[in-house]
Amino acid sequence: MKFQEISEIYIIMFCYYILISTTAVCSAIMDILAWDGTLSLSEFSLAAHTLADKWKRFNPSFPSWSWVACRKQPWFGSREAEGYLSLENICLLSLRKEDRGEETCQGEEGTSCFKEEEPTDSATLVQNYDCDKHYYDFHVIYNASYRVPVLYFRAYCSGGQPLVLDEIEKGLPSCSAKALSESKWTFITHEEHPYLNRPWYKLHPCGTGEWMKLLFLGDTTQKKNGVAIELYLVAWFSVVGQVVGLSIPSEMLNDSNPL
Repeated sequence: MKFQEISEIYIIMFCYYILISTTAVCSAIMDILAWDGTLSLSEFSLAAHTLADKWKRFNPSFPSWSWVACRKQPWFGSREAEGYLSLENICLLSLRKEDRGEETCQGEEGTSCFKEEEPTDSATLVQNYDCDKHYYDFHVIYNASYRVPVLYFRAYCSGGQPLVLDEIEKGLPSCSAKALSESKWTFITHEEHPYLNRPWYKLHPCGTGEWMKLLFLGDTTQKKNGVAIELYLVAWFSVVGQVVGLSIPSEMLNDSNPL
């Protein structure tokens, strides 16, 4: 084979390599731009464990999220890992009256506690803040129809009596009530828990994919480097958690390491 023929072959191979590389880059950009803001069940499982790990790391004084493994439902593929996140026995103090001067929805300065640690002087707490302790159970469950996470929750008094929706809304911090009243994509429904077969409240997933895409596109790092699907639930809960009076620490949002 002549030298000229060998050179032509190498030139053709080099041009083909450049073409493939360029196509791959364009496809990656197109994948990001074409992303609809949803995730698969396996991606949900990955993102759920990331949220649980980060929550434990940045919220050590709170109870931890736990992964509850479940029997596979017939509408999921046989290879998919099925389960949901659970955070239970969270106590939100019903303050209202503009949250008694508190501007935070963090729940870390008197607006939230958890069942294992009772206040040292509950009588004084009630007298000063005119509040009643409401306990919440939160479950984050994958919705196969919308392909997004859904927050299920229930609330009850310290004596165990369940709270109706009107009582729950009255007990939420003012910023949560404002989010419920102003957001066109956030509303609460009362439906059967998909695994426990009992009625729970949930934040309807309608529009979740749309606002999650906007949330990620607003992040310059995510927009440039691609969607870090492991951080999906962290970003999602930074919005959804505020509706029910739970906010995540800013350090948790700023930490881009998926662990």
